Amino acid sequence: MKKAHLPSKVCVVCGRPFAWRKKWEKVWTEVKYCSQRCRRNKSKNVIS
Repeated sequence: MKKAHLPSKVCVVCGRPFAWRKKWEKVWTEVKYCSQRCRRNKSKNVIS
């Protein structure tokens, strides 16, 4: 599958879009953050 056809989401912390990754295959519905940095900063900069 080409990158253009992969599902994507918007990070709840930084608001940037991020694409599906193979390592998230089984937990894609639970993924909220684009990176570990956003996961660590989740309480500081949550976009409303």
